[in-house]
Amino acid sequence: MVLIDGGDRSCVRLLLELRARIAGMPDGTVVHLIATDPAAPIDLPAWCHLTGHAYLGPVAVPGDPRPAYGLRVAADARPTQEASPWRAG
Repeated sequence: MVLIDGGDRSCVRLLLELRARIAGMPDGTVVHLIATDPAAPIDLPAWCHLTGHAYLGPVAVPGDPRPAYGLRVAADARPTQEASPWRAG
């Protein structure tokens, strides 16, 4: 499992960072993403659906009360536009 602390970044910045961080990760890698942006529980599942990664839902990070969400990296993920992570590439 890989933990990414997105902190208080906006969802756009969060998705850009997430996309960069998971690029090249092996298929099936589970990622837990800490994200306090109120749009994260809506945007992250939508982004996973767009790209083909599996959204695993809310997860608990031991010792950290902030919201976190899980996803499973897909080897055959669909690309998104360079500056627009919410648009198919």
